Amino acid sequence: MLLDQNLMFSDAQTISATAASTNVVDLTAAGNAVPGRLVLIGHVDTAFAGATQIVAALQTSDKSDFSSGVVTLASATLNATQLADTEKNLFALAVPAGMKRYLRVYYTVTGTVTAGAMSCFMADIVDMR
Repeated sequence: MLLDQNLMFSDAQTISATAASTNVVDLTAAGNAVPGRLVLIGHVDTAFAGATQIVAALQTSDKSDFSSGVVTLASATLNATQLADTEKNLFALAVPAGMKRYLRVYYTVTGTVTAGAMSCFMADIVDMR
């Protein structure tokens, strides 16, 4: 699977509390560069400790600061066992139609996280190994 840095929301981002992804994707920065159907993929880079659950939600907005009009398109709920698995991609969600200009992933954390990092990105093919 080839990764495009322009479609990377989090690259081994440390997640210790509820927060947005490090990066925001601007779908019109390079014109209409989205090559058909995309998939949101999440991977744990560093095993989490202390978290009982993390919800990774794909959000879209007309504004780059997500100050208004935020819509959640898709989400995945990860439990403690999944958050300890660094061997494979944990989820692959089809990105639905209806995207606005900007996209980000918003992580909602349950528990007191003492360690953990995650990558989340879009791709046009899925490798669940």
